[in-house]
Amino acid sequence: MAKDVLCEVQNCQFWSQGNRCSADAIYVVSHAGATATSSTETDCKTFQPSE
Repeated sequence: MAKDVLCEVQNCQFWSQGNRCSADAIYVVSHAGATATSSTETDCKTFQPSE
């Protein structure tokens, strides 16, 4: 079953129409160690600026 990964960062090289992420894999990290308590403690390391 395919899942959609949605993203609003239009200047990312993996951004596609409909706010979809076209990356083969998504890498998310936490600033708080192994456990995050909110989305503000995380970042998408998959992001690459589009040219």
